[in-house]
Amino acid sequence: MASSSEHLDRFLDSIWAEDGLARQTLEAYRNDLTGFGRSGLFDGIGAGAENSGIIDTSGLMRLLSRRLGSGASVATLRRQISALRRYCRWLRRQNLLRHDPLATLEPPRKPFRLPAVLSEDQVESLLAAPDPETALGQRDRAILEVLYASGLRVSELTGLELPAINFRQGVLRVTGKGGKDRLAPLGEEAIHWLQAWCRDGRHLWLNNRPCAAVFISRRGKPLTRQAVWHRVRACARQAGIVDPVSPHKLRHSFATHLLDHGADLRIVQLLLGHADLSTTQIYTHVAATRLKNLHKDHHPRG
Repeated sequence: MASSSEHLDRFLDSIWAEDGLARQTLEAYRNDLTGFGRSGLFDGIGAGAENSGIIDTSGLMRLLSRRLGSGASVATLRRQISALRRYCRWLRRQNLLRHDPLATLEPPRKPFRLPAVLSEDQVESLLAAPDPETALGQRDRAILEVLYASGLRVSELTGLELPAINFRQGVLRVTGKGGKDRLAPLGEEAIHWLQAWCRDGRHLWLNNRPCAAVFISRRGKPLTRQAVWHRVRACARQAGIVDPVSPHKLRHSFATHLLDHGADLRIVQLLLGHADLSTTQIYTHVAATRLKNLHKDHHPRG
């Protein structure tokens, strides 16, 4: 009889084969489901006992209630429920589960929050913060320009390799979530700074060592996501921006500023690599809110 850990390994292999999920996503599934397993939720799965193939629904409700009461965020709980829901569907297909305990469960509603964005003036200050006379400044300027010009996720930026850049056409070939490729435009400024970095600073730091990654550290190694977050925050402080700034905030700003200037929502969806238009629609709320605030601040009868 297979153990719970063996069932989990088979499930993760299955969803990796189906969806080509990234390693970090698979680890998140494993951590969430292992947490449920430690609580005894899967003790009846494949146990060979009379209650084999049953997950205690009331026990699951008590567990979720305790987690919410102990301070777990709604977003965290929704993610855990999503992982459990998919795992239960897989167990049912394998005839290891008699009924789905989540069939009638409504996940807690996620509070509606508009994504924070930078103003266009703040973006200009941020982009101008790095010193282009140094290799570090060249790299950081190129990172900021690419993030804002293309709306990349930080994982997409760190995974970028030289063959993915087409300077002549001014586009990047980006591998997004689920291993899906898309083309992301660069724009003249981003092309200029990216070329300068690849020609000068990157060449200096590599010192003839082989590395396909576009953005590297001083040691010639591919830059990590944490390092990008650190450098973006450092540049924001240098630019005098008080509010927290992250690579994802630049992505939000990219989408919002496009809509502010009349871009079509479906085009923004394609540029961001969103599978569902509803994910992109949040930025229409941001743009509308910004326009209301602008009217209130500057109109004589606002």
